[in-house]
Amino acid sequence: MANMLPTVELPSGVIEYATYGPTDSTLPPIVFMHGAVVDHRLWEPVAELLAERGHRCFVPLMPLGSHRIPWGPDADRSPRGASRLLREFVGHFDLSSATLVANDTGGAVTQFALDEDPHFVNRLVFTNCDAFDLFPPQPFRLDFALMRQRLLLKPLVEAMRFKALRHSPLGVGLLLHDPDPGLTGSMFTPLHSDARIRDDFIAFLRAISPAELATVTPRMSRVELPVRFVWGRDDRCFTLEHGRRFASVFPGAHGEGARFVEVPDARTFVSLDQPRAVASEIAAFTTKASKR
Repeated sequence: MANMLPTVELPSGVIEYATYGPTDSTLPPIVFMHGAVVDHRLWEPVAELLAERGHRCFVPLMPLGSHRIPWGPDADRSPRGASRLLREFVGHFDLSSATLVANDTGGAVTQFALDEDPHFVNRLVFTNCDAFDLFPPQPFRLDFALMRQRLLLKPLVEAMRFKALRHSPLGVGLLLHDPDPGLTGSMFTPLHSDARIRDDFIAFLRAISPAELATVTPRMSRVELPVRFVWGRDDRCFTLEHGRRFASVFPGAHGEGARFVEVPDARTFVSLDQPRAVASEIAAFTTKASKR
């Protein structure tokens, strides 16, 4: 991620973003929401496949630990603050007709955004993510607790330079089947190289409240949008049982509920483990929903 991406100045902060696909697409746009300590490249394989099908895709690089433009101490560096940034991004690019696809911590941020405005996008796809009081899941609850400590964060990030540790269950070992060392290593570069990024991340982690999300997730019953769940079957952090429980909250469009799709041979980062399966589900769902 050496090259800078385009930036957009929003009321809640300045962020980079990536785009894929034709600018003149007549298909509904797709917005992707990533989680903590990853960037737009989490979604790149899926976005490129959807771009080939003619979709215009947007991936904001949210200030959740792998960002390169500091969010800053004047910002609301909380999950709700991030959700406001997401809604501002959607509004700035006039993406209210979009399908929003969320993963991991991004699923929690998306719920906070929907809690403020249940109709800020047109349809939803949730992949393996936080919900209820599983925010974050084990073992990352311990990791996040340690990373909240200013004196510990930099040494912990420095330790992640070692592939064996980075790809262990304490790093990304639980999150995908076959990690790319170059990709996983570079995700930690902003935290390692910039104290301002570490400060942003500490503020965000300190604002995470499992109890708060536990009150927000049940309120997703008010979200009457088309919803689909595309869930990695092998995930030991966000299990199938957790995903199905989360899906059961949504009434879906016209009371149809949320369809739940299991993706074999995939963990939390289902977009990297099985990008073709994920892209196919998103394309079919988006096209179907747009024809209602």
